[in-house]
Amino acid sequence: MNDRYDAGYGTDGSAPYELVGYDAYGRPVYRQAPPRPEAYDPYQQQPQQQGHQGYGYDPYATGAGQPAPSYDQGTYDPSYPSYPSYDPYGTAQQPQQPHIPAQGQHAPYDPYGGPETAHIPHQPGPVDDEPAESAPAEQERDYRTEQFAFVEEPDDDSEDVIDWLKFTENRTERREEARRRARSRIVALVVVLALVAVGGVGYLWYAGKLPGLSDSGTGTGTTTAAGAQKRDVIVVHLHDTKKGGTATALLVDNTTTKQGTTVLLPNSLALTADDGTTTTLAKSVEDDGSEATRTALDTVLGTDIEGTWRLDTPFLLTLVDLVGTIEVDTNADVPDPNAKKKGEAPLVRKGEKQTLSGKMAVAYATYRAPGESSNAQLERFGQVLHGVLRKMTSDPDAATTTVQTLGQIIEPPLTDADLGSFLARLSDLAKGGDHKTALLPVQQDGTLSAEASDSVVKEILGGTAKSPDKDAAVSVSVRNATGVKDNTEKARVTLLNGGFTFLEGGSTTAAAKSKVVYANAADKEHAGEVAKTLGLPTGAVTKGDVSAGARVSVVLGQDYEPGS
Repeated sequence: MNDRYDAGYGTDGSAPYELVGYDAYGRPVYRQAPPRPEAYDPYQQQPQQQGHQGYGYDPYATGAGQPAPSYDQGTYDPSYPSYPSYDPYGTAQQPQQPHIPAQGQHAPYDPYGGPETAHIPHQPGPVDDEPAESAPAEQERDYRTEQFAFVEEPDDDSEDVIDWLKFTENRTERREEARRRARSRIVALVVVLALVAVGGVGYLWYAGKLPGLSDSGTGTGTTTAAGAQKRDVIVVHLHDTKKGGTATALLVDNTTTKQGTTVLLPNSLALTADDGTTTTLAKSVEDDGSEATRTALDTVLGTDIEGTWRLDTPFLLTLVDLVGTIEVDTNADVPDPNAKKKGEAPLVRKGEKQTLSGKMAVAYATYRAPGESSNAQLERFGQVLHGVLRKMTSDPDAATTTVQTLGQIIEPPLTDADLGSFLARLSDLAKGGDHKTALLPVQQDGTLSAEASDSVVKEILGGTAKSPDKDAAVSVSVRNATGVKDNTEKARVTLLNGGFTFLEGGSTTAAAKSKVVYANAADKEHAGEVAKTLGLPTGAVTKGDVSAGARVSVVLGQDYEPGS
């Protein structure tokens, strides 16, 4: 039996049910209408019998005498519970009256457990041939079409669903991006660690610190190969513009071991001149010039000197004043060269931590007491250099400005900036206690000893000693006691033309007789040849002490006649 109810009046003329709206699920909702008159006008509503309440409209009514479905408002069956109507907008509603189905019928329940009142298709028209026997009864409710607008909207297109989809998609993308960044960081970290490991091994190899790579040739057991170290070397020549003579030193910056060294080079060091003859360092500086001397030093010491710094005594004075005085442990009292009378107080006093101005530093660096070797004066020059480096600025730009302020011309290929940066680095080492001074040991004939080869040439300079052949020429040291300055140069030319090596011995007090001295019996014959070459009598030849670096020493007396 059909449980649905048609709209309009019943076939027995009973009261109709009129459509007043739709519930939350789109089902039509009716209310009871008053009975219509016998004559039915489908376009005009007529009142029904007094016993029925409300008004109704049945577009499918078949005629005036059709009965309306019976409805007893006073009857209630507790087996069919009553549920309040659902209001999607939260307005308070009256509970619906339960629908009492006809005997033998079972009314369907809605999804919330309440009895389904009726079902009318959206398009009006008859559904069943049989008229509806009963209709749901509800309290009158005010339904508006806009309350059910959401029924037309598909759930999948709602803003909440779209926002949720976007949120989940963005969240997934963020997680994937985080994973990609994490993987990239891990890969980068692994690459960096690998590069650090390779660089560390490379440095240990370069520095000779890897096990099994120690330099067995030194016999010292050290793990650093001296030859593999990197060094920057500059040669500096101090020229005494008043008294004459020079002093030479190598400034060494070992960038591998972070150690700075000033290597003092004795003037008697034997070098090979451009023409293949043997000469001394002093004569090479005076006669051959800086470039030839630099090349000869590279040959003898196995170094790679980058440039020459000619430091005349006036520039040394200015340099010390620019850095603001220096502190030196002096080893001698130095008289004032400008003293007007004897007995005046010395310009420089012997003692520890003596503060020296520019004038005092020059006097101390060039001082050589009577009877002292030339190396004594050379070592004082080294002390002054060390004091200057300790007071020099460690800033490359500021050091370059100091060099430029001196006003001297720097010989190519060295530039002001090169020299300034180099001195700044050495200054930094000297201030940190990583700078020392070493004297290059030279034998009497000017050649390098085994000690010099190991302690200085190889360890400090990283080179190999290659002294000129001893038999190539006999070195002769000449000291002028004639009272005539030019006689020294004339004797030098004569000896060089005779195949000898000339060593500058300086000047001394006048002497009447000349002397030719040899130390070893093997050099007696050479001493006789020297006397003959200079035009001196054979009686002038005698055995005794000779000057350092020389095999034969000559003192030119007033009996010497140049060109004889």
